Amino acid sequence: MILSISKQSHLKRVTIARALLGVVISTFCCTWAFAAERNIVLIVADDHGCDAGCYGNRVIQTPSIDALASEGTVFTKAFCTTASCSASRSVILTGMHNHANGQYGHEHDYHKFSTWANAGSLPRYLEKAGYRTARCGKFHVAPESVYHFQQVLPGGGRNDMEMADHCADFVSQESEKPFFLYLCFNDPHRGRGVNRNLPHQPNRFGNEAASAANPTVTYTPDDVVVPEFLPDTAACREELAEYYQSVSRLDAAVGRLVEHLKSAGVYDKTLIVYLSDHGVAMPGAKTTVYEGGMHSPLVVRNPYADAHKPECDAMISWVDITPTLLDFAGVFDTNANSVKQPILREMKQEAQQAESFKKPYAAAGTFHGRSFLPYWKNDSFDGWDEVYASHTFHEITMYYPMRVVRERKYKLIWNIASDLPFPFASDLWAAPTWQYQYQLGPQANYGSWTVDRYVHRPKFELFDLESDPHETRNLADDPVHAETLARLQQKLKTFQRETNDPWLLKWQYE
Repeated sequence: MILSISKQSHLKRVTIARALLGVVISTFCCTWAFAAERNIVLIVADDHGCDAGCYGNRVIQTPSIDALASEGTVFTKAFCTTASCSASRSVILTGMHNHANGQYGHEHDYHKFSTWANAGSLPRYLEKAGYRTARCGKFHVAPESVYHFQQVLPGGGRNDMEMADHCADFVSQESEKPFFLYLCFNDPHRGRGVNRNLPHQPNRFGNEAASAANPTVTYTPDDVVVPEFLPDTAACREELAEYYQSVSRLDAAVGRLVEHLKSAGVYDKTLIVYLSDHGVAMPGAKTTVYEGGMHSPLVVRNPYADAHKPECDAMISWVDITPTLLDFAGVFDTNANSVKQPILREMKQEAQQAESFKKPYAAAGTFHGRSFLPYWKNDSFDGWDEVYASHTFHEITMYYPMRVVRERKYKLIWNIASDLPFPFASDLWAAPTWQYQYQLGPQANYGSWTVDRYVHRPKFELFDLESDPHETRNLADDPVHAETLARLQQKLKTFQRETNDPWLLKWQYE
């Protein structure tokens, strides 16, 4: 009898324990079940060129970006459309060139540029599609009504780790809705401080913010790899060492965000896109349409890909980002190259309420790019063999419109205001990398050019990038290439006409 009671008690305890375990498992599963499918994280660095291990730089330490690359795809020929912060971000978020969306240059302070009020943007499209949207960090576009996010997460400046941590609650929130997180670091943009411990007092690139809570990796000037478009000088090497440090700091924060996604159980339910608004903040790159300014990093981890494709050489443009993410979300009509109904109808109705700055060619549903999502669905991926660039302003004082068509072999730059000297952003003019060469005189070497050649540019620049990847030999006046010049000029005119470029008139009047 005693044994029988003991056995019954044991069975009762086992039953209770199993029930409790079932509750725990049920709770755990329900928590994960609330993690919606097809989330999107878009990470935008500030002035990060293709300086990462996954892009072949064996010095700079970028383990987090490289880890995304090892599980995803490195796009080796990705290009911004304009190497200027606000203008480029407007392109990333609208899928339209900035000459059409109205964000001709910087948004902040007296620069005052802004997007047409009836334009559509990625966060608003996705909100209409049922996504939770949040942004953290650098915004730098206007008006807020066009680029509206439901949540603005705290964090900014150079506190990269803190910014990543502020995203944790958002990505782990229990919801049946998928999320869109837009995380924009200020690194590795130039900062206000200089390193007075080095002979040429290089810009600090925000490295004064480094701390135990915001860790980074340091480099010496002897460590760095100097690209061909920059002068291999002591001043330049000192600045590149600071720039590398800033890149490594943001890379650590990318890793921290990935940790939060994994902890929330959504890492394998989230498309992660890492890119930069444009190339490095050096004369010869930022604010130019040379390769150093246009060629930018693009790493995509797509957990829904049919097969792992580690590298893609399709020529991708930043006008393609919004269409691709909308396609991933299931709300992009690839046949019409526009957002699907009824989202488009609803946004157009709202746009009619906009009181000012309305332009029909910037209306919601207008896209100059297309989706490259089919890359992960098909073995063949043809027809991605050219991109276009359109730059007009950086700072308000920097009027220098340029239009570009870049094929795999040839590239044509139209310097519309070629009679003017090329204008400098204030921080690039002050850069020791530039100043130490500028002080040597107009014939001093500056990377692939001389100082004078960099400042004074011809109306047309035609390059054969296969034989001249560093853009040193202008073929525009070479009779042998007259047919190529005429062909690419016609391509530019067609591009400008199809994208409602106001500067199309310059072919006729100047």
